[in-house]
Amino acid sequence: MHTKANRNAPLFDLLLEMAPDSSKNTLRSWIEEGRIEIDGNVVRSRAYQVRKGQEIQLGRKKHFIQDSIEIIYEDADLVVLYKPAGVLSVATDFNQKYNVHTYLKRRFHSRRVFPVHRLDREVSGVMVFAYSSRCVAGLKEQFEEHSILREYLAIVEGDVEQDMGTWQSYLQEDPTYVVKSIKDKGLGQLATTHYAVIQRKHGMTSLRITLETGKKNQIRVHCAEAGHPIAGDTKYKAKTDPVHRLGLHAWKLGFFHPGLEKNMLFERNPDPIFRKYLA
Repeated sequence: MHTKANRNAPLFDLLLEMAPDSSKNTLRSWIEEGRIEIDGNVVRSRAYQVRKGQEIQLGRKKHFIQDSIEIIYEDADLVVLYKPAGVLSVATDFNQKYNVHTYLKRRFHSRRVFPVHRLDREVSGVMVFAYSSRCVAGLKEQFEEHSILREYLAIVEGDVEQDMGTWQSYLQEDPTYVVKSIKDKGLGQLATTHYAVIQRKHGMTSLRITLETGKKNQIRVHCAEAGHPIAGDTKYKAKTDPVHRLGLHAWKLGFFHPGLEKNMLFERNPDPIFRKYLA
């Protein structure tokens, strides 16, 4: 269901007209489960006042595992999911229980789950895990060859001068877990980050970022060293926090499915508070 409101009215009243064959309980469940979007924003209030001309859309039924981690796509070979900010991708020495990898293993018990890449704890967005040895090998090969599409949305401090560009350096993590660029090629890992300005507004710049490589904290380090730390990133000296979280979101993930032998692309928009800095 995807239509425009024909008048100003409460959301529930419009849904009754738009879906006359659905029961009131069904309509309530659509709202409570976050399946109704108004102009792209999830609305969970039946009394929400919709304005004439606004787009009303019914999304697919969502499937979650623990901590608001949503399953976007799943088959016998892999799972693509949305990781919210604040959740680890995999276990660390300091946290073995509360991470996406562990949640997936608990969900299936006997099924093996292979991490393929990671998102920082503070970063939200789309990521993939493999279920089969064939799939994990195929996906890791694509990551190594830099053939996987990884696009991010970022909100950074200050006005980035050039409309587009590339940051490249050798990165090394110090004993305090802070990553920095170094000159010694023998000690660092080459990292390449491409960016394009979406808009400059209120002393902030929103960027579309494409990763050519995927090193730890790569985007965060390159932005900070360019003089434009990501908003909310206190680890790399940010002074502002307009979205009350790290202003970095893994927006698009595209890859060749080793099992289905076809290209696949997945997208997930960030939270509304984040999106207002992109419009």
